[in-house]
Amino acid sequence: MLDLRFIRENVALVREALAKRRDSAPLDEILELDASRRRKVTELEDLRRARKDAARKRTPADEGRRLRNEIKDLEEAVRDLDARLEELLLQIPNIPQDTVPVGASEEDNIVVRSWGEPRSFTFEPAPHWKLGETLGIIDFDRGVKLSGSRFYVLKGLGARLQRALIAFMLDLHTREHGFQEIYPPFVVKRECLTGTGNLPKFADNLYHDAEDDFWLVPTAEVPLTNLHRQEIIPPAVLPIYYVAYTACFRREKMSAGKDTRGIKRGHQFDKVELYKFVEPDTSNQELDKMVSAAEEVCRRLEIPYRVLELCTADLGFASTKSYDIEMWAPGCNEWLEVSSCSNCADFQARRAGIRYRPAADAKPQFVHTLNGSGLALPRVLISVMENYQQADGSIVVPEVLRPFVGAEVIR
Repeated sequence: MLDLRFIRENVALVREALAKRRDSAPLDEILELDASRRRKVTELEDLRRARKDAARKRTPADEGRRLRNEIKDLEEAVRDLDARLEELLLQIPNIPQDTVPVGASEEDNIVVRSWGEPRSFTFEPAPHWKLGETLGIIDFDRGVKLSGSRFYVLKGLGARLQRALIAFMLDLHTREHGFQEIYPPFVVKRECLTGTGNLPKFADNLYHDAEDDFWLVPTAEVPLTNLHRQEIIPPAVLPIYYVAYTACFRREKMSAGKDTRGIKRGHQFDKVELYKFVEPDTSNQELDKMVSAAEEVCRRLEIPYRVLELCTADLGFASTKSYDIEMWAPGCNEWLEVSSCSNCADFQARRAGIRYRPAADAKPQFVHTLNGSGLALPRVLISVMENYQQADGSIVVPEVLRPFVGAEVIR
């Protein structure tokens, strides 16, 4: 979250950032409440001094009682204003960096680089849903029977291919990119989602167990952020790199008729998540390294991809700078987002109370946090199926996945 003092002293900057984001956060109400609170705090301090003076001068009991009641009423009013201010401050998004391109929608994102050439087919490439049904590795009907629309069942080598992708990515990031593997709970407390910025703004997109106030994770970013919630990280420990596989759960209020075929959009999906806690002056360099680590997955799979820098209107709520990676899917004939890597600066650290001590005798400072998919399924699965399909309807297993799958071709 943004510091209230920062907002108060940089109103024009915050207002401009909200305009660039096309965000309607309640900035004016925050400023009004803040001014009201400061007036009441000043009034409260005056009354407390008056009460001390009255006690010293031994004024009549009625006067002392009156002052006590007024102080009590003002303290309650200040507490109410504090609660309302915190509620509103949690709705203010992060400030985009100056280098982020200004735009009105995802159409204004900028392609900064691409890799690989889309394969030329001697036949009409089929979409993954046709391949999956023909090969018997995706069962849409039974997914609907079990859980409803936007669910599916992976079977046989389809399930193994999915598992292979997860294992391959975890091994790559832990063995070659320096990440420590974490296997976190898939269910978290409310404060964990508040810390990352998912609550209160995105409550409608989350699955919630009301009885115990538990929440299914929308991404491993949530538990990974909160591993160090309300902690001070000792000197010489940063940077910290984590990688985790989780299933992810999102209600996703999807547009009627959009992406209804296949497995591109669902309420449950798997993802390998990259996460970093770093010192502030290194966070942009660490973001570049994170993007490179995610790109390496695409290159090892030998699937064409492109990297986009997100414009201000397409930035995530907590992000100050982001890049997306999109893989080419020839059967769908589109670029599919398989990763979004973001520098959140100290935005999540303030919400979650995560600080570090630069030196043994130094004052604690807020860390910078970064997150990114390394990569996200099922879109990687879609790209593998559609790029490696053959004229007879079979799918060649990418070479890097064969040790995990135990087969060279899915027939």
